[in-house]
Amino acid sequence: MQFHAAVVEADHAHVPMLVCTADRPPELQGVGAAQTINQTNLYGTSTRLFTDAGVADDRHSSKWRAVARDSFSAAMDINPGPVQINLPFREPLVGDVQTLPAVDAGAIVKQGRLSPSASERKALNKLLSSNRGVIVAGAGIDQSRFVFELARTLQWPIIADQRSGCRVPASTEQDTVIVSTADVILRDVATAKQLEPEVILRIGDPPVSKVVNSWLKDCGAAYCAISTTPSLIDPDSRVQLHMVGIPSQICMEVVRGTANRTDQSWANEWKRRETIARSTLDKELAASTEITEPYVASRVLSALPTDSNLVLSSSMPIRDVEWFAAPREGVKVFANRGVNGIDGVVSTAVGVALASRKPTALLIGDVAMMHDINGLINITDRDIDLRIVIIDNNGGGIFSFLPQASSLDKDRFEQLFGTPHNTDFVSLLAGHRVECVVAENKTQFDTAIKRSGLTAVLVRTQRDNNVVEHARLNAAVAKALTAE
Repeated sequence: MQFHAAVVEADHAHVPMLVCTADRPPELQGVGAAQTINQTNLYGTSTRLFTDAGVADDRHSSKWRAVARDSFSAAMDINPGPVQINLPFREPLVGDVQTLPAVDAGAIVKQGRLSPSASERKALNKLLSSNRGVIVAGAGIDQSRFVFELARTLQWPIIADQRSGCRVPASTEQDTVIVSTADVILRDVATAKQLEPEVILRIGDPPVSKVVNSWLKDCGAAYCAISTTPSLIDPDSRVQLHMVGIPSQICMEVVRGTANRTDQSWANEWKRRETIARSTLDKELAASTEITEPYVASRVLSALPTDSNLVLSSSMPIRDVEWFAAPREGVKVFANRGVNGIDGVVSTAVGVALASRKPTALLIGDVAMMHDINGLINITDRDIDLRIVIIDNNGGGIFSFLPQASSLDKDRFEQLFGTPHNTDFVSLLAGHRVECVVAENKTQFDTAIKRSGLTAVLVRTQRDNNVVEHARLNAAVAKALTAE
């Protein structure tokens, strides 16, 4: 059962996964044998396939390659995801390695692939004839350069999520309007109204921002979504055209069949507001004397070396990076957004660092850190460059932004939502032989985050102060937008 959270995340995020579960033999099932449960379809509907491989003896060896092939195919098919292979063993749980069955040269691994129909392509081309559209770029884009080319052809802005690979500085992609401040811009009612599009083209997953998603829901625009799997994320039931295919190929086809537009007035409206909001945020974050959660989220991205990774935990870390961090190149951003859980985040970061062998940072909250502290077991033997940044506000900081914070008395709110834990993370990390530096100001944080190798940085904040800081930054942008 320890794989359950990972299986559920992989199911919703369409991540291929083979889960091999060791089991007791059939004669020990249903008779009260110790450490024995029914493992058939252990993960329910979260898996694409369940296979019981049978007891590992020579009687079943002829089926082994077929089991492996079918399981791999199911995990990698049109709707990729987890597969459970159940493996019963008899005692003694040791044996001699035997020759594997011969390879069947004619057997193939089946991998399905969908592509848009002719009618879907026609419908998309009709939608893209509008001069007032926006491209919403999320996780799942295979090659961002084709999205940039489409945006330049249409003269539409790109609202770019950090995970999309499209959130780069404007100087990198000339003549492409890349919006990194959509959340704060669209909080201003007048600006949100003025920027209402006629068409929304979402490529990949939706943004994390509730403000942006609410605006996409309420603006009344025609809505097309492009994804790589048949499963559509559309909780507001707004998508009118869903195209399944490879994003780069779809973008290429559109660009080849569309004349370049010369009218830049719509894109320039977005560019003007992005420039105002970006400069205001950067100025306010730099001018603040205190170390704050928005500052940490912004700085952890900008401080990483080129060709590195950033893993973001759910709740506030991924939101703060989306809201406040400036665009940059050379950092690949990861997050577990299948079901947006906080289980296994440390393990995910360790896996990213191990698989890539590149400098990797993890931005994580205190509660999520405690949920997966065992991900640090034997971490010092891994030989990885992993920089763990822990935001410790002694509880669930995201709930301070929700109605519960004002509708309940303070003690009740703390009991049910704040959930203070009073954990000493320095000692907790020391138990895993990881040095943890407490950054009490910006200078200390800037120094600590640049340290390579295995290291941890702890930033202590106050949840109430964090709400005030977010409101201050949003108000500053609103004022700047109004003044122009």
